[in-house]
Amino acid sequence: MSLTNAVLGLLDLAPMSGYDLKKSFDNSVAHFWAADQAQIYRTLAKLVDDGAVEVTVIPQEGRPDRREHRITEAGRRALSAWLASPLDDERDRDPFLARVFFAGREGPEVARDLLRQRRALAEARLAALRAIPQPDGSLAERLRGATLRHGLRHLEAELAWLDEVEGEL
Repeated sequence: MSLTNAVLGLLDLAPMSGYDLKKSFDNSVAHFWAADQAQIYRTLAKLVDDGAVEVTVIPQEGRPDRREHRITEAGRRALSAWLASPLDDERDRDPFLARVFFAGREGPEVARDLLRQRRALAEARLAALRAIPQPDGSLAERLRGATLRHGLRHLEAELAWLDEVEGEL
């Protein structure tokens, strides 16, 4: 998946400013796709140049004008084409697992520290995902909820795996 497709997908849900888009990323898809503010703005600029997104400037008193982005028909066609395209065999790259793989050369304390750090990160991410309301209703909402449950299950499995590895040290 590319950031371009994630941005188009979120803009297909509702028009948003770049700031709103970043909040939407953090509150809806962060468990499987992350993007920083600069990446989002670069992607929006490219999508506007490509005609997949258009911008409406909304004047505001006492604040900078709001630049609201909305998906165009060309953007909807691009999103539909991506959704219908064959899946790529995407391989994970996980620097943490690479560290665990090689940590044995340093002794158990290095491995324990890596596992403690990862546990803290996983617990924080799990708490953040649990705070997101579980959508239900329409098919689109139920599918978004399914991705949230996938993220929850992944983190729960990771915590169980961390328990298992810590027991082996």
